[in-house]
Amino acid sequence: MKLKMERLSVVKIIENINNERVFYAVAEDYSFTLKVEAYTHYVCGAVHNGHQFRKSLWSNCLHTEYDRWFEEDPETLTMVQSHPIVISGNDSRFEYDLNRAPEAAIYEDAWGKKLWKSPLSKNAKIQSLKKHENFYKVVHALISKLEQIHRKVIVYDMHSYNWKRWSREVPTFNIGAGKVDMNKFGKFVTSWQQSLSEIKLPHNIKSTSLINDVFKGNGYFLQFIMSNFKETLVLATEVSKIYCDELDQIMFPEVVNSIEEALKIRLKNHAIQFYND
Repeated sequence: MKLKMERLSVVKIIENINNERVFYAVAEDYSFTLKVEAYTHYVCGAVHNGHQFRKSLWSNCLHTEYDRWFEEDPETLTMVQSHPIVISGNDSRFEYDLNRAPEAAIYEDAWGKKLWKSPLSKNAKIQSLKKHENFYKVVHALISKLEQIHRKVIVYDMHSYNWKRWSREVPTFNIGAGKVDMNKFGKFVTSWQQSLSEIKLPHNIKSTSLINDVFKGNGYFLQFIMSNFKETLVLATEVSKIYCDELDQIMFPEVVNSIEEALKIRLKNHAIQFYND
């Protein structure tokens, strides 16, 4: 049965989780979405998928809409939307970055360019950081519940990156495992790498996969979960933006779809392998 999306408060979302209800919600302030079709042992996250940017910030921002889009991770939610538990940010990382700790979540500059014409007010920062705080309240409640139900949990932390800014050949998929206990979880990191490398992409796009090549997996989403939950593995999974023209801002939906279709099978199979080990 397809779930109907509801607009819910954070308190109600956490209540639903604690009572193991299935639901599909957008937060009351529209800052994130969470779908729980079943309380499985695996979760998909897309914290940088969002593009919303609070209107009160527009006139003070030195970066264009394209500048922001270029550094966001568009379509990463689409790539995992079929899975039973999916949490995704709706707001742009340029308002507050869910993959940074609260004290660093609001940028002063971004990728070498000053972000604001004048410093943000204290109230403007508080408004954004409240959304960051609420997101992590929900993440904590969700992983707590899943660890209660299952022996262990795995989270696929989906991101994308701009391959054209690199002066060398970079992988199609990068797994950031710098914070992962490789003695405990290493075989699941390498099996995920192998599975991703086998994905067939249209237009003869090469499919390669490396560990800790372009990124090491140092994001706050990963660190928050793995520091609070010792039986949960988070795999920071970066897709190079072979699914769009990052310079001309053109999406390639057939490539996005091919990744989504591959992950429907490969991600689920990998999660089963993790749980059955």
